[in-house]
Parts: sequence; C-alpha cells; structure tokens
Amino acid sequence: MIQKKKSNKANIIFILALLILIFVLEQTLPSSSMLLTVVKKSAIYALAAVSMNLLNGFTGLFSLGQAGFMLIGAYVYGMLTIPVADRAAVYQYFDGGIIQFSIVEGLSGVLGNVAGLILGVLISLIIAGAIAGLLAYLVGLPILRLRGDYLAVATLGFAEIIRAFFQWEALGPLTNGSNLLRKFTCLDDFNIVVDGKVAVYLSTTVLVLIVAACILVITLVINSTYGRAFKAIRDDETAAEAMGINLAKHKMMSFVISAFFAGVAGGLLAMYQTTAQAMPFKSAMTYEILLIVVIGGIGSVTGSCLSAFIFIGASEWWLRFLDMEKYNIPGLNILRPGFRKVVFSVVIMIIVLFFRKGIMGENELNIAGFGRWLKQIFTKKKAAVAAAEEGKNNG
Repeated sequence: MIQKKKSNKANIIFILALLILIFVLEQTLPSSSMLLTVVKKSAIYALAAVSMNLLNGFTGLFSLGQAGFMLIGAYVYGMLTIPVADRAAVYQYFDGGIIQFSIVEGLSGVLGNVAGLILGVLISLIIAGAIAGLLAYLVGLPILRLRGDYLAVATLGFAEIIRAFFQWEALGPLTNGSNLLRKFTCLDDFNIVVDGKVAVYLSTTVLVLIVAACILVITLVINSTYGRAFKAIRDDETAAEAMGINLAKHKMMSFVISAFFAGVAGGLLAMYQTTAQAMPFKSAMTYEILLIVVIGGIGSVTGSCLSAFIFIGASEWWLRFLDMEKYNIPGLNILRPGFRKVVFSVVIMIIVLFFRKGIMGENELNIAGFGRWLKQIFTKKKAAVAAAEEGKNNG
C-alpha cells in the first residue's frame, strides 16, 4: 500500500513536471514550431488510442468504430460552441441552422470571459463525449452479441454509416451537411491576449492538461474492480461468467466508456484543426489509432501514449525530409514526395517484428521505480568515489 502511494505520488509529480515543461516550451518556441504541433496532435491521438486500448486491450473486444465516435464528438462540440452571430455565415445554406445558442458564449455572459470559456469548453466536451457514449449504448445493444472479427466488421460499418449520415443534406440544419463547421471555440482562444498581441500562450498546455485528466480517469477505471472484471473477460469469458461477472453489463460499460473518451478526443481534434467535417474521419483514422495501440502494446496505457508521440512525430516531422528531392545524393534520386510513407511503413514492420507485444507489452512506465533506479546509481557512484578517496588517503 505504501509503495502504491509512492508510485501514485511519483506519477503526479511527473505529470506536473511535464505540464511545466510544455508551458515553458510554449512560451519559448514559435507558435508554428513543429514540436508544439506534434505534441498537440500526439496528445489527441494518445487519448483516442488509450480509449481504444480500454476496449481492445483490456476487455478483449475487437472494435474498429473509433473514428465514428470521434466524428460525433467533433460535430457535437462544434455545434454547441459556434457564436450566435456567426451561425448565419456558417450555416449559410441552411438558414442559420437549428441550434441558436452557444454554451461558451452563454456562460461567458454570466460568469465572465475566462470562467465562461473554461467551463463552457469543458461542458461542451463532456456533452460531446456523452452523445458518443449514448450512441455507443444504442449500437452496442445488438452488436456486442458478436465476437472477434464479426464485431470488428460491425463497428467499422457503424463508423462508415455515421460518416455518411452526418453529410446527409437533410441533416444540414444541424450538421451543415457536407460543408465545414467553423468559427467555434478553438485552442487558440485560451491564449492570453494583451493589446492585440498574445502575451501568454496556453493552447498546448491546456490541451495536454485535458488529455492527461482524461487518461487519468481511464487509468482509475482500469485499476478499479470494473477494470479487473474487464481483464477477466479478456482472459476467459467462460471463467469470468462462472465467477459471477455479468458479461453483457461489463462489455457495454467498456464500450460506452471507450466511446465517451473517443468523443472527447474528437472534440479536441476539432479544436486543434479549427474546423470539423465528416470526410477526414474515415476508416484510415481508426487504423492509425489501432496501429498506435499495437506499437505501444495492447494492454498498456503508457505504451499508447509513447507510441502516439512516436507515430505522429515520425509520420509528420522526423521523416519529412524524405519527401524533398533537394536532399537527394547525386546519382541516387530516390527521395521524392511520398517516399516518407514507404520508409515509415518499413520502420513499422521492423517494430512489429522485433517487438511482438509492442514497445511496452502489457507493462506500464514505473516512474517511482525509475527514480529508485537512478537513486541507486548515484548512491553507488557516491560510495565508489568515497571509497577511492579513502584508499588514496590511507595510501
């Protein structure tokens, strides 16, 4: 128990240190820095991957509907936070749309701009996740009776149906049809502006803070009695049922919780991109998130977080030079647009071959254990130096 408390304390200290580091980097680096861009997108994908890992890795349900739930979250968040004055421009083909209020705008008028912004965004993200969770419950009633590949195909079909449904022109007054949702509250709105210039940048810090809080909640669920029931179902459904675990109830719970946080991730993605449209939420997005889960380790929360940063960093930053012909060696003209994807695919194949269970497997990054390891190294080094000095003095 004491060791567990120390481990939790170490994890909290690590998260706070990480937030402080990100805040300092955000104030130091240009706002267009690729590092900050990668941190933002990888944080969003980390939340989506952890939510998928809760279902696929910890409960053993092979679902491919993550992009659909993220789409729902992105649209619901956007629809709830577009200012009333801008709705006519956004819904220009649908007479200003059905919804004629903004949660952020309404709360700002009552609580003030700062409190209204923070509370309004949080409430909108929670509603976005709740709507995604509600649809997951309705969809889960019939499809959670399926297993394995059949469940994967059913959830993948659901995601594609949702994407087409949200582009349906008949729903235009609500979803804006195939047009963009825009002008809603974005991450840059958290930056502190003085005299028309940004004095303090907070967009990256706020995003990482929200993601960290969501992942912490998922971790608490995994380590609770419900989480142990999820793992029992994953390991052996028959044995779990014999132990008195209600399979239908716990499968549905895992499915809904996973969809809720996928919806929140979709809302955050909309805030990051400043627009929302159904087209990008294709099955390819689900495959990317699944790949992150596999690379990090099916059944590891920290593995999903680490692999999200590696995946986004490698695909959008570190290997970008491979698409530029100017870096070609004379006589060896292999670098060209698209070559980055070829190399990235090879790198993924190598990782999968040498790390069959992913980078972390089913293990978690133990911050407290790492601290004790460093302490032992420095203690041994200090003792060795002291022994050497003592031997020198005696000699």
